[in-house]
This record gives sequence, structure tokens and C-alpha cells, in this order.
Amino acid sequence: MSNRLQRLVQPLLRLDPAILIMLAVWALTFISLPIVRWALGDESLRIGIEIGVLTQVATVIVILWRAWKPGRVLGLAASVAILAWAAEYLGSTTGLPFGRYHYTELLQPQVGKVPVLIPLAWLMMLPPSWAVASLIFPFPPGGVGRRRKGQLIFALLSALAMTAWDLFLDPQMVAWGFWTWEVPSGYFGIPWTNFLGWLLVAFLVTLIIRPRDLPVSPLAAVYCITWFLESFGQLFFWDLPGPAVCGFLGMGAVLFWAFLRQIQRSTTGSLREVQ
Repeated sequence: MSNRLQRLVQPLLRLDPAILIMLAVWALTFISLPIVRWALGDESLRIGIEIGVLTQVATVIVILWRAWKPGRVLGLAASVAILAWAAEYLGSTTGLPFGRYHYTELLQPQVGKVPVLIPLAWLMMLPPSWAVASLIFPFPPGGVGRRRKGQLIFALLSALAMTAWDLFLDPQMVAWGFWTWEVPSGYFGIPWTNFLGWLLVAFLVTLIIRPRDLPVSPLAAVYCITWFLESFGQLFFWDLPGPAVCGFLGMGAVLFWAFLRQIQRSTTGSLREVQ
């Protein structure tokens, strides 16, 4: 087991120094948020959230930049941001596909009454969700039919990984007054339709973009760090024990599934080497 774990950890130990620096800066920004709020008051919370999102987006962009050509990175970033903004604009104006909600004036600037920060939040977590999904289900070789089926499975797994993060996000942002639901219900005041909307949007965006050749290890590290920090922060600092536990189990289940799949592949590879 120790040899298998070592194989899984080795890619992280070989990360580019620039990526390690960005991961550290982002994590420290996230960790400092409750300290800044305690020192400067609730007014500092919005600024802290904005800085946290921007540093995480920058971390994801740096990870992709070190693996891909600049044009591809910029194209993906623009595509995710535009598609996410369109989904959020549609959702906040029509109630589809998430349910009836609206953003408050706290998060600025806004385009079409959708805070610019919201599409960036999709950008900061969708590529990590893709990475975890690829650990569970790598694209299979084969004919066109098999590839299309693989794309559907991958998109569904990506959507599940992304939606698991919203088990943390929505209750926290509603508690902080960044958006409100017309009829609070379901999951800690969040309608269940919201999570169906997340599944649908993440699924469709993944199918449209069809990400390939991802730098999996550092992106999966972003997903894992987010899971830990959100769990710890909501449980011990933000007084949200219910979402903390549910998010811990939701994102944790996705990570555990990915871990088991890697162990399975490592075992299969070892057996093939022996044979």
C-alpha cells in the first residue's frame, strides 16, 4: 500500500515552483479570511471573498498556463466565464434552471445584475472538478461511439464533482447576504432545484468545452485543498456545521472515489508488470 500511495503523491512533489507558490498564496488568503473579519469587521468580508476568488482563479490559470499554450488557456477561461455568466443571468432573471433567486448589491461590479465574481467562481472550480472526474474516468480509446459515451460519462462526473462543492457554497453565501432565494426551502434554505441546475449547467458546459490533456495532479490538489478548507472553516469559524458536514461528505465522497480508482489502476498496472 505504501508503494501505491507513493506513486500517487509523487506527481504533487514534482510540481512546478510557480504552481506551488500560487497554491500557497491562495491557501493563505483563504485561511486569513476569518482573521481579517475578526480584526476589521464584517465590512472586510466582501473584500476578502473577492481576493480569495481572484487568487484561486489565478492559481488555476497558472496551472493551465504551465501545461497548455496561452491561447488555449485564454479561450477556455473566456468560454467558462461567458457560459457561466449566461447560465447565472438566465437563472436570476427567469428562475431556470436553479430556481427563483436574486443577487444583492453587496458583490460588485455586476453585469446584468450578476456579480462578475460569480462566473470567476465557476472558472476557479470547474477545471479542478474536471481533474477529479478524469481520475475517476479517463477518456477511453476507441471508436467515435465509445468516445461520445465517454464524454457523457466524464461530463456527468464533472457535474457531480462541481455540484458537491455547492453543498458548501450556497448556504455560506446566503448566510452572508450575497444572494437570496424567494422561497427558502430544502437544503438549509436552498431549494433542491438549485442543485439540479448546477448539475445541468456543469454537465452542459463540460460537454461544450470538452477539456482534454488536463494537468490533473495540481488541479486535483486545488479540489482537495478546497474541500479541506471549506470543511474546517464552516465548522470552526463560520458557524455552519450542517453544510460543513454535508460538504465534507459530498466532496469527500468524490475524492475518495477518485482515490480508489487510482489505487485500482495502480494495482492493475502492478499485476501487468508481473505478468
